[in-house]
Amino acid sequence: MLPHLSLHSTTTPLFFTPPHHHLSFSLLPTIPPPPPPPPPPQLKHQFRAIGPLRYSVRIEHGAQSEVLEVGEGETILERALDEGIDVPHDCKLGVCMTCPARLMSGVVDQSEGMLSEDVVAEGYALLCVSYPKSDCHIKTIPEEELLSLQLATAND
Repeated sequence: MLPHLSLHSTTTPLFFTPPHHHLSFSLLPTIPPPPPPPPPPQLKHQFRAIGPLRYSVRIEHGAQSEVLEVGEGETILERALDEGIDVPHDCKLGVCMTCPARLMSGVVDQSEGMLSEDVVAEGYALLCVSYPKSDCHIKTIPEEELLSLQLATAND
């Protein structure tokens, strides 16, 4: 008699299953990983550290010419005196007109002074109330030059 074979038999396997091996291979070429991203671009300009603004002010006084670094909130007269430049001055309030100058280039705020708008528009300034708002070039002038101009505009 023949042994009884069934599909549900657990004693005799019908199919041989080889053990699984986890080998993998590919016939395709290996793709290298992408290159790392480039470093961030370098800044083309140097920036000042955050803090009070400073302006370069060239001041001509007689035969002397100096370049000063004047900070925000500081008058040109204050910085000039701190640097040892003997600029004429008296009241430091913008009233007596003993620290006159001619603004050759640049911008200053001298709204605290007593000069007429016409005189300021012509480029005159009082160093004791001149706060730079840009790099400047200033030339001191005789007090009489400013006084005559101020009086002439006061009579108009």
